[in-house]
Amino acid sequence: MAEDAKRYHRLQLILGMLGLAVTGAYFVVILFAGLGPRVARWAGGLSDALVWRVAAVAAAIAIGQALVTFPLAWLRGYWLPRRHGLLHQTLGAWLRDRLKAALIGGALGLVTVEIVYALMATTPLWWLAAAGVLVALQVVVAFVFPVWLLPLFYRLTPLADEHLCKSVVDLVSKAGIPVVGVWVADQSRKGRTANAALAGIGRTRRVILFDTLVARFAPDEVRAVLAHELGHHVHRDVWRMLVLQAGLTVLALWLGDVLLRAGANWWGWRAPWDPAGLPWLAIVVGALGLVTAPFVNAVSRRVERQADDFALELTGDATAFIGAMERLADLNLAERKPHRLKELLLYSHPSIERRILAATASRSRAG
Repeated sequence: MAEDAKRYHRLQLILGMLGLAVTGAYFVVILFAGLGPRVARWAGGLSDALVWRVAAVAAAIAIGQALVTFPLAWLRGYWLPRRHGLLHQTLGAWLRDRLKAALIGGALGLVTVEIVYALMATTPLWWLAAAGVLVALQVVVAFVFPVWLLPLFYRLTPLADEHLCKSVVDLVSKAGIPVVGVWVADQSRKGRTANAALAGIGRTRRVILFDTLVARFAPDEVRAVLAHELGHHVHRDVWRMLVLQAGLTVLALWLGDVLLRAGANWWGWRAPWDPAGLPWLAIVVGALGLVTAPFVNAVSRRVERQADDFALELTGDATAFIGAMERLADLNLAERKPHRLKELLLYSHPSIERRILAATASRSRAG
């Protein structure tokens, strides 16, 4: 199992790096080929409305990127997980899920780009205003996610096991978090991986358990996995990470403003807010995201360690936590002990090995 996991993650890393290289090359090619100005001129011939020109350029870029990167996405998201037993969806079902995700992501992406360019044409401080609007949009998406978006990908049913349901509700109440119910998502229809989540905000917040978790884990292990998620909410980690992302968004858009103004002179666009410059803006924002990813991952790992500590304290059952980690590692084919540099650069969670060692130390301290 360990060698299988290493092979799987090694191939995922290679394919991920190839995907990153292909995406980067794609944007460089369309920038130097002048795709943005060409589409912007064509769209301007039909209507000079900024909203239309932005939509035309954004759609052309997004469709081209989807076509160019699809083979690698298929290898990473379907062929490789299916080969290693993580996925048993049919290709048709996987493609339907991918299409739904693309439509939702495309719609949100288009709204984002339209907001950015509308503000760009309105105020010199567009980068600050746009960051505020985008953070608000993220909050709205988090609110509607369990009600409108999650059911597009999973069938959700109330947890039927009354004993487990009571145990889960008691744990949530002990953590002091109000929820509207406990629901089970039919992950087994797609693959073998297991997880739990506390999804939504305020009146939409609910516990979501994968049916693979309910079926394969002991009740105490289910509580341990859920307790980790409860820790995120008690520590307000969603908001803490949102503040971090907001700061990075301000930085990315400010840098985008500086380089768009320079790019307008270099490439001959009509103005910094000319949609012809959208490929250049995408390169700037993407490059900054790549550079800051290790820092974001480091913050995320610290947050995850704190959630683990909370779970151990809330349940008082390190043995169940360790059992849950072991079972998650097997089901999800986790890389138990990745190379330290790989973990530092790429991992948003501590490795399974580190999480188990921390729980073992906690159990020893408790006697």
